[in-house]
Amino acid sequence: MERTALTRAMARVPGPVTVVTTIDGTGKRWGFTANSFTSVSLEPPLVLVCLNKTASTHEAFTAADRFLINVLAHGEDEVALRFARSGVDRFADADMEPCELGLPGSHGACVRVACSMHAVLDAGDHSILVGRVVDTHTNDRTPLVYYNRSFAHPATDADTGTEEPVEILHLADW
Repeated sequence: MERTALTRAMARVPGPVTVVTTIDGTGKRWGFTANSFTSVSLEPPLVLVCLNKTASTHEAFTAADRFLINVLAHGEDEVALRFARSGVDRFADADMEPCELGLPGSHGACVRVACSMHAVLDAGDHSILVGRVVDTHTNDRTPLVYYNRSFAHPATDADTGTEEPVEILHLADW
């Protein structure tokens, strides 16, 4: 499989925009932007996020005993971009404050998922961080989505100009 063909195909798959944070044993805060985040299991409650092995944060996260996944909300584009950059102080803007497990979190995030490290799995040029969920926080903000190399957000009633509820087919209804 040609790498560029896979990259092009995966760019067409929408995904959540997350900033994952932790604190190491010296108290240093670490964070990175990821859109490879999903639930794995309800029993036990597990989620995963993927991290490139060449990332400056890789060692800190693979050694961490806990981490916090912030699912960013529409309007938090700059937070996502800052945590994706290398060579900058990702925490300089003071928009990450202690949240669940005392880890840096965005109070504007539409979801926060606090995890203890369950496993670190090898996956080619990435590591898969599998977290056991110990706490969550949700609100009604619209999530930020990454699609076709751009930020987007799901359509809301305000976007569609209708007050009719959006019908959603749940897998359980099949």
